[in-house]
Amino acid sequence: MSLLDFSSDVFIAAFFLYSGAFMLFTIAIMGRRWSGRKPEEHTARWGRIAFMVSSIGLLCHLAYFITRWMGSGHIPVSNMYEFMTFLSMMVMVAFTVIFAIYRKIILGVFAVPISIIVMAYAAVFPQEVQPLIPSLKSIYLNIHVTLAALGESFFAVGFAAGLMYLLRTVNFESKERSDRKQQRLVEFTLFSIIVIIGFLGSVFAFRGAGYESVFVRSNVTIDSSGQEDSTIEKVSYKMPPIVAPYHSETEVFQSFLGINEPLFEAPSWMNGVNAGRKFNTVIWSLLSGLILYGILRLAVRKPLGKAIHPVLDGIDENDLDEITYRAIAIGFPIFTLGALIFAMIWAQVAWGRFWGWDPKEVWALVTWLFYSAYLHLRLARGWQGRKSAWLAVLGFLVVMFTLVGVNLVIAGLHSYAGTD
Repeated sequence: MSLLDFSSDVFIAAFFLYSGAFMLFTIAIMGRRWSGRKPEEHTARWGRIAFMVSSIGLLCHLAYFITRWMGSGHIPVSNMYEFMTFLSMMVMVAFTVIFAIYRKIILGVFAVPISIIVMAYAAVFPQEVQPLIPSLKSIYLNIHVTLAALGESFFAVGFAAGLMYLLRTVNFESKERSDRKQQRLVEFTLFSIIVIIGFLGSVFAFRGAGYESVFVRSNVTIDSSGQEDSTIEKVSYKMPPIVAPYHSETEVFQSFLGINEPLFEAPSWMNGVNAGRKFNTVIWSLLSGLILYGILRLAVRKPLGKAIHPVLDGIDENDLDEITYRAIAIGFPIFTLGALIFAMIWAQVAWGRFWGWDPKEVWALVTWLFYSAYLHLRLARGWQGRKSAWLAVLGFLVVMFTLVGVNLVIAGLHSYAGTD
């Protein structure tokens, strides 16, 4: 067995161990009501087991990282698959650090799934080892990416704790206008997470079924000499085409549930066949998320926030507020070093300038400014509790757009991290 094969095997083992740890953390919290033991004893016993399993999973994840590094000859963070697998590992590192400090079992129910979802998202991308392009052959790749990912992982734990705080403190029984607004915002946050899970479920379901449809489009351009130049764009859909690329023709169409052609065409401003494919993916994500959300609502027969709220009974809301702040306070200087300082040094070495207004650079700065504002409002203006929690939740949404939206939607010098 090669190092890369072993790396893939231990990565899968880490995924299942994290999934098992999540279920054990859930048993520790949910099962305390039905256990014959005292609730505190039940939670502590199963919490220790869950943390042990998650730690073994982290060791497997570290083994994946080291063996892939040895097998590929370079640090495995050079494309979206490698970066997302590394980020998920860093989320578990951050969780382990925060858990060791505060010993809050409930944190595992919210933080571990973030790592699981990021790992599943990584599996969407090509997993083959790719040679480094010249600009990536630098020691600053190791420093910049690892520190940036570690900082973002602490932001992820802060997001988990902030969401827990909101679920713990929002009054889901109140009919007051202000409380109803908070209820809707929490529910929308949970729905957004479910949409991501729905996207992953759709991708793997259709991938497992071997679905594929292909569209082509002819582009005619006129060069400076007045000569026409014709090019052909082709795109493969791995999900049934609800929307076709603008002004495209069908080369291969695999029917789905009796549908033999796309329902409509992408608007003209979505230029390029890949824009139509991405729009189609967004539609499938929303549909899958709505279906999954509807199933969960039918199962619990109440808003999800209201259903989760009792699980956090007895949890000290001040502890959750403190964990949110501490996680972000730890992550911020690490992120500053990795995503800004060493990134600018690397940009100077690779491209001859410290700053170039590349989309990824801009959104890294936006992320840094957002968390700077969070710390300023927290420390100078006394924004604690619910205001602080909402900032932690919104901040991580900015992080995820920087990681996912910029890489996959906006072209730039960092486009090497995308799927194609």
